[in-house]
Amino acid sequence: MEYTVQKLAQMAGVSARTLRYYDEIGILKPARINSSGYRIYGQAEIDRLQQILFYRELGVNLESIKDIVTAPSFDGAKALREHREKLLEKREQLDVLIFNVDKTIALNEGRIIMTNKEKFEGFKQKLVDDNEAKYGKEIREKYGDATIDKSNQKMKGMSQEQYDEVTKLATEVIETLHAAFKTGDPAGELAQKTADLHRQWLCYFWDNYSKKAHAGLAQMYVDDPRFTAYYDEKQPGSAEFLRDAVFIYTGMEK
Repeated sequence: MEYTVQKLAQMAGVSARTLRYYDEIGILKPARINSSGYRIYGQAEIDRLQQILFYRELGVNLESIKDIVTAPSFDGAKALREHREKLLEKREQLDVLIFNVDKTIALNEGRIIMTNKEKFEGFKQKLVDDNEAKYGKEIREKYGDATIDKSNQKMKGMSQEQYDEVTKLATEVIETLHAAFKTGDPAGELAQKTADLHRQWLCYFWDNYSKKAHAGLAQMYVDDPRFTAYYDEKQPGSAEFLRDAVFIYTGMEK
């Protein structure tokens, strides 16, 4: 069965404008253009749209989705199994949040006593899940499943005080980085303070700190556009500046 833009948009729950945009950026081309100039989509395009929407639901950006679904090695069946696993993880995380909301409501109504640690369980799980969805594949390939699993467990085991400290530290890293960037000197005092704050932040997640791993992570901030976008959001070039500062801090060469 074939669909026009309007019919496919209605069936998939997206706008016709979205489908036209997907065509423009090359992530979802129509099967053909009919004699009247209408885009026509077949089963293969419907299957790809389903994959795109799955990845979007998991928080993957369009640029990354395009790289995934247009790769010659892309395996649709395998991707569906991976989607299912991720959705189950997301459901589990939502269940934790719902459970915590229910407990907080009961606490406010005076029906139970809830510790501060319990209040933050759902938020810590969400932080872990969001990080896995955005960067899990890359960091697991680089550092291995065992290392990342330990890091996630360490995060989920944080006390409220530790959680507040690492959140504050993350903000301080960004603020100091922006101030250091204005100096233009990655070897300067502010830049090296940024690198040290970044090390302190990492130690909340890593079992063992090493200069080599620190430098490797800083390089990933430059190599992976998603990490770069995070650090460059307010000041383009910040990711490279942080990388340079960390390389100097750790004594590693670029």
